[in-house]
Amino acid sequence: MMDLGAVYIAILAVGGLTAGVVIGFLVRKRLVESRIEAIETYSKKVLAEAQKEARTTKREAALQAKDTLYQMKLEFEKETKEKREALKIQERRLLNKTEALDKKIEQLETREERLAEKEKGVEKIEREIRKREKEHKRLVAEQRRELERLAGISAEEAKQILVNSMEMEAKHDAAKLIRRIENEARSEADRRSQEIIALAVKRYSGDYASERVVSVVNLPNEEMKGRIIGREGRNIRAIEAATGIDLIIDDTPEAVILSGFNPVRRQVAKVSLERLIDDGRIHPARIEEVVSKANKEIETSIKEAGEQATFDVGVHGISHELVKLIGRLKYRSSYAQNVLQHSIEVSSLCGIMAAELGVNVKQAKRAGLLHDIGKAVDHEVEGPHATIGADLARRHGETPQVIHAIAAHHEDVQPESVLAVLVQAADTLSGARPGARQEMLESYVKRLEKLEKIASSFHGVSKSYAIQAGREIRIMVEGKIVDDDQSFMLCNDIAKQIEKELTYPGQIKVTVIRETRAVGYAK
Repeated sequence: MMDLGAVYIAILAVGGLTAGVVIGFLVRKRLVESRIEAIETYSKKVLAEAQKEARTTKREAALQAKDTLYQMKLEFEKETKEKREALKIQERRLLNKTEALDKKIEQLETREERLAEKEKGVEKIEREIRKREKEHKRLVAEQRRELERLAGISAEEAKQILVNSMEMEAKHDAAKLIRRIENEARSEADRRSQEIIALAVKRYSGDYASERVVSVVNLPNEEMKGRIIGREGRNIRAIEAATGIDLIIDDTPEAVILSGFNPVRRQVAKVSLERLIDDGRIHPARIEEVVSKANKEIETSIKEAGEQATFDVGVHGISHELVKLIGRLKYRSSYAQNVLQHSIEVSSLCGIMAAELGVNVKQAKRAGLLHDIGKAVDHEVEGPHATIGADLARRHGETPQVIHAIAAHHEDVQPESVLAVLVQAADTLSGARPGARQEMLESYVKRLEKLEKIASSFHGVSKSYAIQAGREIRIMVEGKIVDDDQSFMLCNDIAKQIEKELTYPGQIKVTVIRETRAVGYAK
Protein backbone atom coordinates (compact mmCIF):
# COMPACT_ATOMS: atom_id res chain seq x y z
CA MET A 1 0.00 0.00 0.00
CA MET A 2 2.88 2.20 0.84
CA ASP A 3 4.45 1.55 -2.52
CA LEU A 4 1.23 2.48 -4.41
CA GLY A 5 0.88 5.65 -2.40
CA ALA A 6 4.40 6.63 -3.12
CA VAL A 7 3.91 5.96 -6.77
CA TYR A 8 0.71 7.96 -6.71
CA ILE A 9 2.38 10.78 -4.98
CA ALA A 10 5.24 10.65 -7.48
CA ILE A 11 2.83 10.66 -10.37
CA LEU A 12 1.03 13.62 -8.89
CA ALA A 13 4.31 15.39 -8.36
CA VAL A 14 5.40 14.75 -11.89
CA GLY A 15 2.05 15.82 -13.21
CA GLY A 16 2.13 18.98 -11.09
CA LEU A 17 5.61 19.74 -12.21
CA THR A 18 4.63 19.19 -15.80
CA ALA A 19 1.55 21.32 -15.39
CA GLY A 20 3.70 24.04 -13.77
CA VAL A 21 6.18 23.96 -16.57
CA VAL A 22 3.40 24.12 -19.13
CA ILE A 23 1.70 26.96 -17.27
CA GLY A 24 5.03 28.78 -16.88
CA PHE A 25 5.78 28.36 -20.53
CA LEU A 26 2.39 29.65 -21.50
CA VAL A 27 2.70 32.59 -19.12
CA ARG A 28 6.17 33.38 -20.39
CA LYS A 29 5.03 33.09 -24.00
CA ARG A 30 2.27 35.51 -23.28
CA LEU A 31 4.64 37.93 -21.68
CA VAL A 32 7.01 37.72 -24.65
CA GLU A 33 4.16 38.22 -27.07
CA SER A 34 3.01 41.25 -25.05
CA ARG A 35 6.51 42.68 -25.18
CA ILE A 36 6.74 42.02 -28.89
CA GLU A 37 3.46 43.72 -29.45
CA ALA A 38 4.59 46.70 -27.37
CA ILE A 39 7.87 46.88 -29.27
CA GLU A 40 6.07 46.65 -32.59
CA THR A 41 3.65 49.36 -31.51
CA TYR A 42 6.58 51.59 -30.35
CA SER A 43 8.48 50.86 -33.55
CA LYS A 44 5.51 51.73 -35.67
CA LYS A 45 5.09 54.94 -33.68
CA VAL A 46 8.81 55.86 -34.06
CA LEU A 47 8.72 54.97 -37.72
CA ALA A 48 5.63 57.08 -38.23
CA GLU A 49 7.26 60.03 -36.45
CA ALA A 50 10.48 59.54 -38.44
CA GLN A 51 8.57 59.38 -41.69
CA LYS A 52 6.67 62.50 -40.68
CA GLU A 53 9.88 64.31 -39.74
CA ALA A 54 11.55 63.09 -42.97
CA ARG A 55 8.63 64.41 -44.99
CA THR A 56 8.91 67.73 -43.17
CA THR A 57 12.69 67.89 -43.70
CA LYS A 58 12.23 66.90 -47.32
CA ARG A 59 9.70 69.66 -47.84
CA GLU A 60 12.01 72.20 -46.14
CA ALA A 61 15.00 71.01 -48.19
CA ALA A 62 12.96 71.19 -51.35
CA LEU A 63 11.84 74.70 -50.49
CA GLN A 64 15.40 75.76 -49.62
CA ALA A 65 16.72 74.20 -52.85
CA LYS A 66 14.06 75.99 -54.84
CA ASP A 67 14.96 79.27 -53.11
CA THR A 68 18.72 78.75 -53.75
CA LEU A 69 18.02 77.82 -57.35
CA TYR A 70 15.93 80.91 -57.71
CA GLN A 71 18.67 83.12 -56.26
CA MET A 72 21.26 81.52 -58.54
CA LYS A 73 18.97 82.04 -61.46
CA LEU A 74 18.61 85.72 -60.60
CA GLU A 75 22.38 86.13 -60.19
CA PHE A 76 23.02 84.29 -63.45
CA GLU A 77 20.53 86.46 -65.26
CA LYS A 78 22.15 89.55 -63.73
CA GLU A 79 25.68 88.48 -64.71
CA THR A 80 24.44 87.49 -68.14
CA LYS A 81 22.83 90.84 -68.57
CA GLU A 82 26.02 92.66 -67.45
CA LYS A 83 28.18 90.58 -69.78
CA ARG A 84 25.79 91.22 -72.64
CA GLU A 85 25.98 94.95 -71.96
CA ALA A 86 29.82 94.77 -71.75
CA LEU A 87 29.91 92.81 -74.99
CA LYS A 88 27.65 95.37 -76.61
CA ILE A 89 29.98 98.17 -75.44
CA GLN A 90 33.04 96.30 -76.75
CA GLU A 91 31.22 95.60 -79.97
CA ARG A 92 30.43 99.30 -80.35
CA ARG A 93 34.10 100.14 -79.62
CA LEU A 94 35.28 97.60 -82.16
CA LEU A 95 32.89 99.02 -84.69
CA ASN A 96 34.22 102.52 -83.97
CA LYS A 97 37.82 101.31 -84.24
CA THR A 98 37.03 99.49 -87.44
CA GLU A 99 35.50 102.62 -88.87
CA ALA A 100 38.52 104.66 -87.74
CA LEU A 101 40.89 102.11 -89.26
CA ASP A 102 38.95 102.18 -92.48
CA LYS A 103 39.25 105.98 -92.53
CA LYS A 104 42.99 105.78 -91.81
CA ILE A 105 43.46 103.18 -94.52
CA GLU A 106 41.65 105.47 -96.94
CA GLN A 107 43.86 108.37 -95.83
CA LEU A 108 46.98 106.24 -96.22
CA GLU A 109 45.92 105.16 -99.67
CA THR A 110 45.36 108.81 -100.53
CA ARG A 111 48.77 109.72 -99.13
CA GLU A 112 50.41 106.87 -101.01
CA GLU A 113 48.90 108.16 -104.20
CA ARG A 114 50.16 111.66 -103.42
CA LEU A 115 53.59 110.32 -102.50
CA ALA A 116 53.72 108.37 -105.70
CA GLU A 117 52.95 111.55 -107.58
CA LYS A 118 55.58 113.44 -105.55
CA GLU A 119 58.16 110.69 -106.14
CA LYS A 120 57.63 111.08 -109.82
CA GLY A 121 58.14 114.84 -109.40
CA VAL A 122 61.26 114.22 -107.24
CA GLU A 123 62.73 111.86 -109.79
CA LYS A 124 62.17 114.49 -112.40
CA ILE A 125 63.84 117.11 -110.16
CA GLU A 126 66.76 114.74 -109.41
CA ARG A 127 67.32 114.21 -113.09
CA GLU A 128 67.35 117.97 -113.51
CA ILE A 129 69.76 118.36 -110.55
CA ARG A 130 72.14 115.73 -111.89
CA LYS A 131 72.08 117.48 -115.20
CA ARG A 132 72.86 120.81 -113.54
CA GLU A 133 75.57 119.22 -111.36
CA LYS A 134 77.31 117.96 -114.46
CA GLU A 135 77.09 121.41 -115.92
CA HIS A 136 78.35 122.93 -112.63
CA LYS A 137 81.29 120.53 -112.44
CA ARG A 138 82.18 121.36 -116.00
CA LEU A 139 82.07 125.08 -115.26
CA VAL A 140 84.07 124.64 -112.03
CA ALA A 141 86.71 122.63 -113.85
CA GLU A 142 86.95 125.32 -116.50
CA GLN A 143 87.21 128.04 -113.82
CA ARG A 144 89.87 126.03 -111.93
CA ARG A 145 91.94 125.56 -115.05
CA GLU A 146 91.64 129.26 -115.75
CA LEU A 147 92.59 130.16 -112.15
CA GLU A 148 95.54 127.78 -112.19
CA ARG A 149 96.68 129.33 -115.46
CA LEU A 150 96.39 132.86 -114.04
CA ALA A 151 97.93 132.01 -110.61
CA GLY A 152 100.69 129.81 -111.93
CA ILE A 153 100.10 127.11 -109.17
CA SER A 154 97.91 124.01 -109.02
CA ALA A 155 94.81 123.66 -106.89
CA GLU A 156 96.52 121.11 -104.59
CA GLU A 157 99.41 123.50 -103.98
CA ALA A 158 97.01 126.35 -103.20
CA LYS A 159 95.03 124.07 -100.92
CA GLN A 160 98.19 123.04 -99.05
CA ILE A 161 99.25 126.68 -98.63
CA LEU A 162 95.80 127.52 -97.26
CA VAL A 163 95.82 124.53 -94.88
CA ASN A 164 99.28 125.41 -93.57
CA SER A 165 98.23 129.01 -93.06
CA MET A 166 95.07 127.99 -91.23
CA GLU A 167 97.00 125.44 -89.13
CA MET A 168 99.54 128.05 -88.01
CA GLU A 169 96.76 130.51 -87.25
CA ALA A 170 94.83 127.88 -85.29
CA LYS A 171 97.94 126.93 -83.28
CA HIS A 172 98.61 130.59 -82.58
CA ASP A 173 95.02 131.15 -81.39
CA ALA A 174 95.09 127.92 -79.38
CA ALA A 175 98.33 128.94 -77.69
CA LYS A 176 96.81 132.30 -76.76
CA LEU A 177 93.68 130.64 -75.39
CA ILE A 178 95.65 128.01 -73.47
CA ARG A 179 97.95 130.66 -72.11
CA ARG A 180 95.06 132.80 -70.91
CA ILE A 181 93.15 129.89 -69.35
CA GLU A 182 96.21 128.40 -67.67
CA ASN A 183 97.33 131.78 -66.37
CA GLU A 184 93.90 132.34 -64.81
CA ALA A 185 93.75 128.83 -63.35
CA ARG A 186 97.37 128.94 -62.24
CA SER A 187 96.98 132.27 -60.47
CA GLU A 188 94.12 130.92 -58.38
CA ALA A 189 95.58 127.41 -57.96
CA ASP A 190 99.02 128.73 -57.04
CA ARG A 191 97.56 131.07 -54.46
CA ARG A 192 95.40 128.36 -52.87
CA SER A 193 98.07 125.63 -53.02
CA GLN A 194 100.70 127.96 -51.56
CA GLU A 195 98.36 128.78 -48.71
CA ILE A 196 97.67 125.09 -47.99
CA ILE A 197 101.32 124.00 -48.27
CA ALA A 198 102.54 126.95 -46.21
CA LEU A 199 99.96 126.17 -43.55
CA ALA A 200 100.97 122.48 -43.54
CA VAL A 201 104.67 123.34 -43.24
CA LYS A 202 103.99 125.86 -40.47
CA ARG A 203 101.86 123.47 -38.48
CA TYR A 204 104.23 120.52 -38.83
CA SER A 205 107.49 120.97 -36.96
CA GLY A 206 109.67 118.07 -38.11
CA ASP A 207 113.38 117.60 -37.53
CA TYR A 208 115.66 118.54 -40.40
CA ALA A 209 118.25 115.90 -39.51
CA SER A 210 116.84 112.40 -40.02
CA GLU A 211 118.04 109.32 -38.17
CA ARG A 212 120.35 107.18 -40.26
CA VAL A 213 120.87 103.43 -39.97
CA VAL A 214 124.48 102.79 -38.93
CA SER A 215 126.25 99.76 -40.41
CA VAL A 216 129.61 100.26 -38.66
CA VAL A 217 130.42 98.91 -35.19
CA ASN A 218 133.25 100.63 -33.35
CA LEU A 219 135.80 98.45 -31.51
CA PRO A 220 137.68 99.31 -28.33
CA ASN A 221 140.97 98.11 -29.83
CA GLU A 222 142.44 96.24 -32.79
CA GLU A 223 142.83 93.01 -30.77
CA MET A 224 139.03 92.69 -30.70
CA LYS A 225 139.04 91.93 -34.45
CA GLY A 226 140.90 88.70 -33.80
CA ARG A 227 138.49 87.68 -31.05
CA ILE A 228 135.52 88.40 -33.34
CA ILE A 229 137.06 86.24 -36.08
CA GLY A 230 137.87 83.44 -33.62
CA ARG A 231 139.95 80.34 -34.10
CA GLU A 232 139.89 79.41 -37.80
CA GLY A 233 137.05 81.92 -38.25
CA ARG A 234 134.48 79.98 -36.21
CA ASN A 235 133.15 83.07 -34.36
CA ILE A 236 132.60 85.22 -37.45
CA ARG A 237 130.94 82.28 -39.24
CA ALA A 238 128.65 81.75 -36.22
CA ILE A 239 127.68 85.46 -36.20
CA GLU A 240 127.00 85.47 -39.94
CA ALA A 241 124.99 82.23 -39.73
CA ALA A 242 122.91 83.47 -36.78
CA THR A 243 122.17 86.95 -38.17
CA GLY A 244 122.29 86.50 -41.95
CA ILE A 245 124.58 89.55 -42.21
CA ASP A 246 128.08 89.66 -43.66
CA LEU A 247 130.86 90.98 -41.39
CA ILE A 248 133.65 92.82 -43.21
CA ILE A 249 136.83 93.11 -41.17
CA ASP A 250 139.44 95.06 -43.13
CA ASP A 251 142.07 97.69 -42.50
CA THR A 252 139.55 100.20 -41.15
CA PRO A 253 140.94 101.07 -37.72
CA GLU A 254 138.90 99.90 -34.74
CA ALA A 255 135.76 99.24 -36.79
CA VAL A 256 133.77 96.33 -38.23
CA ILE A 257 131.45 96.87 -41.21
CA LEU A 258 128.08 95.08 -41.32
CA SER A 259 126.75 94.38 -44.82
CA GLY A 260 123.25 93.16 -45.66
CA PHE A 261 120.11 94.18 -47.52
CA ASN A 262 117.75 93.52 -44.61
CA PRO A 263 117.90 96.54 -42.25
CA VAL A 264 116.28 94.66 -39.35
CA ARG A 265 118.80 91.84 -39.52
CA ARG A 266 121.59 94.40 -39.79
CA GLN A 267 120.31 96.08 -36.61
CA VAL A 268 120.13 92.70 -34.83
CA ALA A 269 123.70 91.99 -35.89
CA LYS A 270 124.82 95.44 -34.72
CA VAL A 271 123.18 95.10 -31.27
CA SER A 272 124.43 91.52 -30.86
CA LEU A 273 128.02 92.41 -31.80
CA GLU A 274 128.07 95.42 -29.48
CA ARG A 275 126.87 93.27 -26.56
CA LEU A 276 129.39 90.55 -27.31
CA ILE A 277 132.17 93.16 -27.36
CA ASP A 278 130.98 94.64 -24.03
CA ASP A 279 130.63 91.20 -22.45
CA GLY A 280 133.96 89.93 -23.73
CA ARG A 281 132.78 86.31 -24.03
CA ILE A 282 132.75 85.56 -27.73
CA HIS A 283 132.17 81.93 -28.71
CA PRO A 284 129.49 80.15 -30.86
CA ALA A 285 127.19 79.18 -27.94
CA ARG A 286 127.30 82.70 -26.48
CA ILE A 287 126.77 84.21 -29.94
CA GLU A 288 123.57 82.20 -30.51
CA GLU A 289 122.27 83.19 -27.06
CA VAL A 290 122.97 86.92 -27.57
CA VAL A 291 121.54 86.95 -31.11
CA SER A 292 118.35 85.23 -29.87
CA LYS A 293 117.89 87.85 -27.15
CA ALA A 294 118.64 90.68 -29.59
CA ASN A 295 116.05 89.28 -32.02
CA LYS A 296 113.37 89.32 -29.34
CA GLU A 297 114.31 92.84 -28.24
CA ILE A 298 114.31 94.17 -31.81
CA GLU A 299 110.92 92.55 -32.48
CA THR A 300 109.57 94.20 -29.33
CA SER A 301 111.15 97.49 -30.38
CA ILE A 302 109.58 97.19 -33.85
CA LYS A 303 106.13 96.57 -32.39
CA GLU A 304 106.48 99.48 -29.96
CA ALA A 305 107.74 101.79 -32.72
CA GLY A 306 104.74 100.89 -34.91
CA GLU A 307 102.25 101.38 -32.08
CA GLN A 308 103.89 104.68 -31.12
CA ALA A 309 103.73 105.91 -34.73
CA THR A 310 100.01 105.11 -35.01
CA PHE A 311 99.41 106.80 -31.66
CA ASP A 312 101.41 109.90 -32.63
CA VAL A 313 99.42 110.51 -35.84
CA GLY A 314 96.09 109.45 -34.31
CA VAL A 315 95.38 106.50 -36.62
CA HIS A 316 93.65 103.50 -35.02
CA GLY A 317 92.28 100.13 -36.10
CA ILE A 318 95.28 99.15 -38.25
CA SER A 319 96.02 95.42 -38.51
CA HIS A 320 98.68 94.12 -36.08
CA GLU A 321 100.75 92.86 -39.02
CA LEU A 322 100.72 96.31 -40.62
CA VAL A 323 101.70 97.88 -37.28
CA LYS A 324 104.74 95.58 -37.18
CA LEU A 325 105.63 96.53 -40.74
CA ILE A 326 105.34 100.21 -39.82
CA GLY A 327 107.74 99.59 -36.94
CA ARG A 328 110.22 97.90 -39.30
CA LEU A 329 110.47 101.18 -41.22
CA LYS A 330 112.42 102.51 -38.23
CA TYR A 331 115.43 100.58 -39.55
CA ARG A 332 114.88 101.54 -43.21
CA SER A 333 116.26 104.69 -44.85
CA SER A 334 115.87 106.33 -48.27
CA TYR A 335 118.47 108.89 -49.37
CA ALA A 336 119.56 108.89 -45.67
CA GLN A 337 116.00 109.86 -44.62
CA ASN A 338 114.48 107.56 -42.01
CA VAL A 339 111.38 106.03 -43.64
CA LEU A 340 109.37 105.79 -40.40
CA GLN A 341 109.91 109.48 -39.62
CA HIS A 342 109.15 110.28 -43.26
CA SER A 343 105.86 108.30 -43.06
CA ILE A 344 104.82 110.09 -39.85
CA GLU A 345 105.65 113.42 -41.49
CA VAL A 346 103.65 112.55 -44.64
CA SER A 347 100.70 111.47 -42.47
CA SER A 348 100.73 114.79 -40.58
CA LEU A 349 101.00 116.84 -43.78
CA CYS A 350 98.18 114.85 -45.41
CA GLY A 351 95.95 115.48 -42.40
CA ILE A 352 96.63 119.23 -42.41
CA MET A 353 95.99 119.62 -46.16
CA ALA A 354 92.91 117.35 -46.03
CA ALA A 355 91.41 119.52 -43.29
CA GLU A 356 91.89 122.61 -45.46
CA LEU A 357 90.26 120.92 -48.48
CA GLY A 358 87.38 119.35 -46.55
CA VAL A 359 88.57 115.78 -47.19
CA ASN A 360 88.35 112.97 -44.62
CA VAL A 361 91.27 113.79 -42.27
CA LYS A 362 91.53 110.35 -40.63
CA GLN A 363 91.57 108.60 -43.97
CA ALA A 364 94.21 111.02 -45.28
CA LYS A 365 96.44 110.42 -42.23
CA ARG A 366 95.99 106.66 -42.60
CA ALA A 367 97.00 106.73 -46.27
CA GLY A 368 99.99 108.97 -45.49
CA LEU A 369 101.25 106.69 -42.71
CA LEU A 370 100.90 103.54 -44.87
CA HIS A 371 102.10 104.99 -48.21
CA ASP A 372 105.66 103.56 -47.89
CA ILE A 373 104.70 100.32 -46.10
CA GLY A 374 106.05 98.36 -49.09
CA LYS A 375 109.58 99.48 -48.21
CA ALA A 376 109.43 97.27 -45.11
CA VAL A 377 109.52 94.16 -47.31
CA ASP A 378 110.82 95.41 -50.70
CA HIS A 379 114.12 93.57 -50.09
CA GLU A 380 112.12 90.32 -49.83
CA VAL A 381 109.42 90.86 -52.50
CA GLU A 382 110.05 91.87 -56.11
CA GLY A 383 108.36 94.93 -57.58
CA PRO A 384 107.92 98.67 -56.88
CA HIS A 385 107.36 99.46 -53.21
CA ALA A 386 104.11 101.30 -54.04
CA THR A 387 102.63 98.17 -55.64
CA ILE A 388 103.92 95.96 -52.82
CA GLY A 389 102.44 98.33 -50.24
CA ALA A 390 99.04 98.38 -51.98
CA ASP A 391 98.98 94.55 -52.00
CA LEU A 392 99.83 94.46 -48.28
CA ALA A 393 97.12 97.00 -47.48
CA ARG A 394 94.57 95.04 -49.54
CA ARG A 395 95.56 91.79 -47.80
CA HIS A 396 95.02 93.33 -44.35
CA GLY A 397 91.59 94.86 -45.01
CA GLU A 398 92.32 98.51 -45.82
CA THR A 399 89.71 100.51 -47.77
CA PRO A 400 89.94 100.79 -51.59
CA GLN A 401 90.58 104.56 -51.31
CA VAL A 402 93.65 104.03 -49.08
CA ILE A 403 94.90 101.16 -51.28
CA HIS A 404 94.62 103.33 -54.40
CA ALA A 405 96.42 106.25 -52.70
CA ILE A 406 99.31 103.93 -51.74
CA ALA A 407 99.55 102.46 -55.25
CA ALA A 408 99.40 105.88 -56.96
CA HIS A 409 101.80 107.93 -54.81
CA HIS A 410 104.63 107.36 -57.34
CA GLU A 411 102.21 107.16 -60.32
CA ASP A 412 102.66 103.41 -60.80
CA VAL A 413 98.92 103.75 -61.38
CA GLN A 414 97.13 106.96 -62.42
CA PRO A 415 95.78 108.99 -59.44
CA GLU A 416 91.98 109.01 -59.54
CA SER A 417 91.07 110.69 -56.23
CA VAL A 418 91.86 113.78 -54.18
CA LEU A 419 93.30 111.49 -51.48
CA ALA A 420 95.85 110.02 -53.92
CA VAL A 421 96.96 113.50 -55.02
CA LEU A 422 97.25 114.62 -51.38
CA VAL A 423 99.53 111.68 -50.56
CA GLN A 424 101.65 112.49 -53.63
CA ALA A 425 101.95 116.14 -52.58
CA ALA A 426 102.78 115.33 -48.94
CA ASP A 427 105.35 112.70 -49.99
CA THR A 428 107.02 115.21 -52.33
CA LEU A 429 106.94 117.95 -49.70
CA SER A 430 108.50 115.69 -47.05
CA GLY A 431 111.26 114.50 -49.39
CA ALA A 432 111.98 117.88 -50.97
CA ARG A 433 112.32 120.06 -47.87
CA PRO A 434 115.87 121.23 -47.08
CA GLY A 435 118.02 118.66 -45.27
CA ALA A 436 115.49 115.85 -45.66
CA ARG A 437 117.45 113.70 -48.10
CA GLN A 438 120.98 113.20 -49.35
CA GLU A 439 121.96 112.21 -52.85
CA MET A 440 125.13 110.75 -54.29
CA LEU A 441 127.23 113.38 -56.08
CA GLU A 442 127.60 111.30 -59.22
CA SER A 443 123.84 110.71 -59.68
CA TYR A 444 123.21 114.37 -58.81
CA VAL A 445 125.57 115.61 -61.57
CA LYS A 446 124.15 113.15 -64.09
CA ARG A 447 120.62 114.36 -63.33
CA LEU A 448 121.63 117.99 -63.92
CA GLU A 449 123.35 117.11 -67.20
CA LYS A 450 120.33 115.13 -68.37
CA LEU A 451 118.05 118.03 -67.43
CA GLU A 452 120.04 120.53 -69.52
CA LYS A 453 120.32 118.04 -72.38
CA ILE A 454 116.53 117.57 -72.56
CA ALA A 455 115.94 121.34 -72.63
CA SER A 456 118.61 121.94 -75.31
CA SER A 457 117.11 119.28 -77.61
CA PHE A 458 114.12 121.49 -78.51
CA HIS A 459 114.16 123.70 -81.60
CA GLY A 460 114.78 127.39 -80.89
CA VAL A 461 116.60 126.86 -77.56
CA SER A 462 119.95 128.64 -77.41
CA LYS A 463 121.06 127.97 -73.82
CA SER A 464 119.80 126.13 -70.74
CA TYR A 465 120.93 126.29 -67.13
CA ALA A 466 119.97 123.98 -64.25
CA ILE A 467 119.93 125.99 -61.00
CA GLN A 468 118.85 125.60 -57.38
CA ALA A 469 120.29 122.08 -57.10
CA GLY A 470 118.33 120.93 -60.12
CA ARG A 471 114.96 122.15 -58.87
CA GLU A 472 114.72 124.82 -61.59
CA ILE A 473 115.89 125.08 -65.18
CA ARG A 474 116.08 128.36 -67.08
CA ILE A 475 115.97 128.21 -70.87
CA MET A 476 117.01 130.96 -73.26
CA VAL A 477 115.31 130.90 -76.69
CA GLU A 478 115.99 132.68 -79.96
CA GLY A 479 113.60 135.63 -80.25
CA LYS A 480 113.49 135.40 -84.05
CA ILE A 481 112.56 131.71 -84.04
CA VAL A 482 110.20 131.49 -81.04
CA ASP A 483 107.53 134.12 -80.36
CA ASP A 484 105.78 134.79 -77.05
CA ASP A 485 102.97 132.29 -77.58
CA GLN A 486 105.31 129.61 -78.89
CA SER A 487 107.57 130.06 -75.85
CA PHE A 488 104.59 129.26 -73.66
CA MET A 489 103.94 126.02 -75.58
CA LEU A 490 107.67 125.23 -75.56
CA CYS A 491 107.70 125.52 -71.76
CA ASN A 492 104.87 122.97 -71.47
CA ASP A 493 106.55 120.57 -73.93
CA ILE A 494 109.87 120.68 -72.05
CA ALA A 495 108.11 120.09 -68.70
CA LYS A 496 106.29 117.05 -70.10
CA GLN A 497 109.52 115.66 -71.56
CA ILE A 498 111.29 116.04 -68.20
CA GLU A 499 108.43 114.23 -66.45
CA LYS A 500 108.67 111.43 -69.00
CA GLU A 501 112.47 110.88 -68.96
CA LEU A 502 113.70 111.87 -65.47
CA THR A 503 113.15 110.52 -61.97
CA TYR A 504 113.58 113.14 -59.25
CA PRO A 505 112.25 114.07 -55.80
CA GLY A 506 109.90 117.04 -55.56
CA GLN A 507 109.28 119.17 -58.64
CA ILE A 508 111.32 121.06 -61.22
CA LYS A 509 110.39 124.59 -62.27
CA VAL A 510 110.80 125.26 -66.01
CA THR A 511 111.33 128.92 -66.99
CA VAL A 512 111.56 129.96 -70.67
CA ILE A 513 113.11 133.40 -71.26
CA ARG A 514 112.68 135.21 -74.57
CA GLU A 515 113.97 138.66 -75.23
CA THR A 516 114.01 140.88 -78.28
CA ARG A 517 117.08 143.02 -78.76
CA ALA A 518 117.31 146.02 -81.05
CA VAL A 519 120.90 147.05 -81.89
CA GLY A 520 121.80 150.23 -83.70
CA TYR A 521 124.95 152.29 -84.29
CA ALA A 522 125.29 156.05 -84.12
CA LYS A 523 127.70 157.34 -86.72
